[in-house]
Amino acid sequence: MFQTFSNFYDKSHPVTLIVLLVLSLYFIAINWTFFYRLFSLNQWIATENQSLESVLLGAHKIPDFAYLSHFTKSSNRLSASLFDMASYSATKEATKGLMFLSIVASTTPFIGLFGTVVSILGTFDNIGQASGTMSVIASGVSDALVATASGIFVAIFAYTYHQILKRKAFELSGLIRMQGDALLSKED
Repeated sequence: MFQTFSNFYDKSHPVTLIVLLVLSLYFIAINWTFFYRLFSLNQWIATENQSLESVLLGAHKIPDFAYLSHFTKSSNRLSASLFDMASYSATKEATKGLMFLSIVASTTPFIGLFGTVVSILGTFDNIGQASGTMSVIASGVSDALVATASGIFVAIFAYTYHQILKRKAFELSGLIRMQGDALLSKED
């Protein structure tokens, strides 16, 4: 296996190797972003679920550990606009990192394609300088396509992570809205 990597490294165009390095760094970054945000959102959702249960079971006040408590303490009067502002604020906080995942998901296939095109150009340049058979062309194109495959691979994970975190942020926003609605209905 080490021999295979060594051969690939020796045959590949330097730009392709740089592209693969960039894609590897992107892959590490999206995984870190995803798992960090997933664990923090899951913890936040669990906290807001507890708060919602407390409000639905009869509490006339948001518990101190809930996100809404910051907003209710700063205002003398509960209102729909106060809870809307809290919901928007929570959504903004919950969607941190989604833009990065979206950008990675949309750009990595193009980064991989760039590495492939440069590598194929190098293959055709080598063919033009020396006599080459179809096996030389196939070998060069095969090695070049690794960059495109890597770009698509990273994009799949980035897009999937983006969608999972987006759903978690939506769930969190819904919990905060339900708490606000429950408190407003008790005021009436």
